[in-house]
Amino acid sequence: MKTEAKKLLKKHEKLNHSEMVKVTSHVQRVAGEWIMNTVMIEGCEVPFKYKRKKEYKNLKGARVNLTYYPDVETVAGMDFEVMNVVRIKIA
Repeated sequence: MKTEAKKLLKKHEKLNHSEMVKVTSHVQRVAGEWIMNTVMIEGCEVPFKYKRKKEYKNLKGARVNLTYYPDVETVAGMDFEVMNVVRIKIA
């Protein structure tokens, strides 16, 4: 694990880090001034979400390193578990 990820994990207790995970799905959509990205990871049923100012290349099939924290998002009165990505890098 790189030192940047180690520093983040040490500073924030709830952060998690995964390395070399395979992306099975990557969706980008416009939300105001932001591009919302949702990534699904092989072997995990929870979506990983992050936003960027501009579109990014499609990550489907790529191996990535993720730093993220768990969260709950309420949609139509129902709670859904999501992972909010703090840092994503192609492995």
